[in-house]
Amino acid sequence: MANVCTICGKGAISGFSVSHSHRKTKRRWLPNIQQTTVVVDNKTLRVKACAKCIKTQSKNAAKAA
Repeated sequence: MANVCTICGKGAISGFSVSHSHRKTKRRWLPNIQQTTVVVDNKTLRVKACAKCIKTQSKNAAKAA
């Protein structure tokens, strides 16, 4: 699966779009995946991470500094 966060494993979910007349059509909700760089053991890695994980990583890095 291409739209998967490498940090938390969040992926696409499926459900229905429901119109005013309650007709249902299948659809998918995709996570907000961004390609970003992460420093692990003094090495920079390019990973695909969701926006929530990127925010959490930057928050934890700011606390550690």
